[in-house]
Amino acid sequence: MSRLGDLLKLERTRRGLTTKQVSRMCGVADKYLIDVEAGTRIIADDQARRILKRIGLEQQNETEFSLDAIAAAADLATAKTRPDDDAYSRVQRGESARESVKPVMSLPANVSEDGGIFLSALSEVLRQVPVYDASWKVVGARTMPIIGGRIEGGPPDRVLYFLAPDASCRGFRILPGDQALIMPAQSPIDGAIMLVEFNSHRALRKVKLDSADIGRVTLQSYDREFEAETLPVDRVTFIGRAARIEITL
Repeated sequence: MSRLGDLLKLERTRRGLTTKQVSRMCGVADKYLIDVEAGTRIIADDQARRILKRIGLEQQNETEFSLDAIAAAADLATAKTRPDDDAYSRVQRGESARESVKPVMSLPANVSEDGGIFLSALSEVLRQVPVYDASWKVVGARTMPIIGGRIEGGPPDRVLYFLAPDASCRGFRILPGDQALIMPAQSPIDGAIMLVEFNSHRALRKVKLDSADIGRVTLQSYDREFEAETLPVDRVTFIGRAARIEITL
C-alpha cells in the first residue's frame, strides 16, 4: 500500500464503510478507491483530504500528510522500544541473540480516541526500530515507515539497526559508527554482508559459502588487510542480512 492509501483504508474501515459507499459519497469510481488503497494508483494530497473530510473526518492536522506531521501529532519522543521479555533475558544472560528483540509502539497517556486519523494510524504507518551495539544493548531508535505491512521488505517486529563497532569492514565501505539496517535471516547468504554471532561476539561480516563443503562457512573482514575465518556452520549464529548501511555526517 501507499502511505495515503493506508490512511484512507484505515479511516474508512474504522468508520465501518465499504469502498462502494465511500466512492458514492465522494463521486469517485469504486475501482479508483480500491487501487488507491492497494497502492497501485497515486492520489494527490488534496483529493485524499477531500475524501477523508467527506467520510466525516474533522481534524485540524488533516492539512498535512507528511511523516513528520504524523510524528509531531503523537509526540514520538514518548514512544518506547520494549524488548521481548524472553529474548531480553537471554541477552542479559549472555546467551544467543538468535531471537530478535521486538519493538513496540506506545502512545502518550493523554492521546484519546478523538485524535483523528493521524493518531489512530500512527502505529500502522510508523515503527520505532531499535539500534543495537555489539554488546546487544539498545543505544537508540529510528522512526521508520511501515509500507504494505513491511519495513523495507522485512517484518516490522524483527528488523533492527546494528551500530558498526570498529573498522573491521572498512574495505566493504562500513566504518565505525555506521548503522546497518538488518533484515532477519537465520541461514547464511552467500556474498551478503550479515550480522553474525561467533566466538562469543557479534559483528558484521561478508559471508562466503563453499559448495564443496556445505558444513563450513567463511566470514570475511577487511580493515587494512583482507582476512577470512572459516568455521563450522553450527558455530555461527546468523542474525540477519544487512539491507543497507547509513552514515551520520
